[in-house]
Amino acid sequence: MFKRLYHWTLSLAESPRAPWALGAVSFTESSFFPIPPDVILVPMSLARPEKALRYAAICTITSVAGGILGYAIGALAYETVGKWLIGLYGYGDRVEDLRVFYATWGALFILIKGLTPIPYKLVTIVSGLLGYNFWLFVLLSIVTRGARFFLLAGLLNKFGEPIKRLLDRHFALFIVLILVAIVGGFWLAARVI
Repeated sequence: MFKRLYHWTLSLAESPRAPWALGAVSFTESSFFPIPPDVILVPMSLARPEKALRYAAICTITSVAGGILGYAIGALAYETVGKWLIGLYGYGDRVEDLRVFYATWGALFILIKGLTPIPYKLVTIVSGLLGYNFWLFVLLSIVTRGARFFLLAGLLNKFGEPIKRLLDRHFALFIVLILVAIVGGFWLAARVI
């Protein structure tokens, strides 16, 4: 099953739909979807290393756009969608703690969590909910998401062939590590401000 998924994502890189699929996953991950774009970005960048930086740009732009949707959910739809999503990630009863924390550490919170496996949608929704400066939020999102995706794409571009050989043999392990990072991110999000 994992081998088929791996070969499908490699073949997707050859498809004209590749940038659209990558952008859709990146957009939705920043506002509500639990799967990070790395699952598609890595195999696509390995299949077409010369396009890795282009793929990173797509991830950055669509992730920030999705982050703006997440911000809007927090700012405009907290009582409906936002409250449910925040509760789902374990922050429902900690909104006041977040408000105090954000007043002092908001910029650092956005920068650090944008690089980690902690779900970025938490950052986007909480930023909107707490009325964090929108333009500063967008700027910090560009910096942190861009750093994450361009660093990954740069590594894949430079060391792609040995990584590709490793993934050819151990793609199931890669998927398991991604799943562990997702679950670990949700676990950390529920326990760490």
